[in-house]
Amino acid sequence: MNTTFSLADLGWQPFFQQQLDLAEWDSAMPVRIAAQHKSRLIVYGESGQYALDTPPSLGTVTVGDWLLLNESMQINRLLERKSAFARRSPGSKVAEQLIAANVDTAFVVCALNEDFNLNRIERYLALVHDAGAEPVVVLTKMDLIDHADELREQVQRLDNQLCIEMVNGREATSAEVLLPWCEAGQTIVLLGSSGAGKSTLTNSLLGESIQLTSEIREEDGKGRHTTTSRALLPLKSGAMIIDTPGMRELQLAVGSDAIENTFADISDLALQCRFADCCHDQEPDCAVRAAMESGILDERRYDNYLKLKREQIRNEATLAEKHKAEKALGKFYKRTQSVSRENKGH
Repeated sequence: MNTTFSLADLGWQPFFQQQLDLAEWDSAMPVRIAAQHKSRLIVYGESGQYALDTPPSLGTVTVGDWLLLNESMQINRLLERKSAFARRSPGSKVAEQLIAANVDTAFVVCALNEDFNLNRIERYLALVHDAGAEPVVVLTKMDLIDHADELREQVQRLDNQLCIEMVNGREATSAEVLLPWCEAGQTIVLLGSSGAGKSTLTNSLLGESIQLTSEIREEDGKGRHTTTSRALLPLKSGAMIIDTPGMRELQLAVGSDAIENTFADISDLALQCRFADCCHDQEPDCAVRAAMESGILDERRYDNYLKLKREQIRNEATLAEKHKAEKALGKFYKRTQSVSRENKGH
C-alpha cells in the first residue's frame, strides 16, 4: 500500500492550516494518525509513514487526528479537531472513548437481514450529528432479502432529507453508489454493529481485501465481529476511509442538540403544544400525542426519543461529575507540589 501522500490526499483543509502560527508554517510537519498500538502511533505525512512514541503530555488522541512534528520528528502538539466521534466507554467505567476524528462523512452501516433495527440507526445518527459530520445510511446485504425497498422506506421515514443507499458489499459495482462521498481529500468513517458488513464494504471500496471478513451464521443471519482496531486507509479515489470495530454497546456521550437534530420531527411538533413544558402525557392540546394518535408519528420512534433523552441526561451528568472530580484532583496535586516546594525552601 502506498504510504506517501500529499497533505491534500490526507484530508488537510484550511481549517487545520489556520491553526498554524508563522513559525510553524516554516518548520512544523503536519502528520495524520493512521493507527494506534498502545503507546505507539502510526502516522502518515508528506515524506512517508512513521511510528512515533506517544508522549504522556499529548493527551487522548484517535485515528484521524492531525499532529504537528518538529524538525527532530517529535510531537509538538495536537491540532483542534474539525469533528470528533465519541461514546461513553462500555461497562461501568465513567469515561469518554474517542472513535475517530476529522471525518467529513459517516456511513452508518446496517444489515437488511435479521439484524435490521431502526432504534439502532437512530442511535448512530445521534452520534453523527453530535460529531458534526454528514450521515449516510448504508443498508447492506440487500441480496439476502426480497423486501429491501420496504425496509429502505422505513429508514427514509426517519428523515426525508436523509441520504440512504443499498448495497451488496461483496459486489464492487454495487458499492459504486457511495463514490460521490469518496472524492479526493474527503475522510469517511464506517459505523455499525458487529456483522453489519463494514469490513466487506471497506474491501469493496478499496478494491482489494485488506480488512478481514467473516461469513454469515445461517442460524441467525448475523456476521461475526472481524475488525479489532481502527485504521486510516487510502481509497483509489483519493479519499481516506476509517473502518471501526463493531460496537456491541453504544452508550451516547452526546449533547442534547444531537438528540433534537436526530428527532427533528418530534422537536417541531413539541413547539406546537399549548404548554412549553408539555410532557406529552395528559396535557390538553398536545401536538405530539395528537400526531401519534393520528398515525403521523410512530410510537416506536417517540419511545426511542425518550429513551435516548434519558440516557443523554444521565451520561452527561455522570461525565460532568467525573470532569469535576478530575479538576479538583488536579488542583489538589498542584497545591501539594506547591507546599512541597515551599517546605524544601525552608
